Amino acid sequence: MKKKFKLVDLDCANCAAKMEEAIKNIDGVTDASVSFMTQKMMIEADDAVFDKVVEEAVKCIAKVEPDCQVVL
Repeated sequence: MKKKFKLVDLDCANCAAKMEEAIKNIDGVTDASVSFMTQKMMIEADDAVFDKVVEEAVKCIAKVEPDCQVVL
């Protein structure tokens, strides 16, 4: 499954790169991207664990930039 999410208050490209790297390291993720320019995140992961992957991705984003929110 592949899905895009809108990010709110993503403040810098460096943070976006850190988020992307952390999300790619989550078990079950086949691909991920975080774009500072478009304020969007794309996650591609196994259907069976997709909801859990999204939960973990939200936690990763909060660790890097606590003010950034994911519109689910």
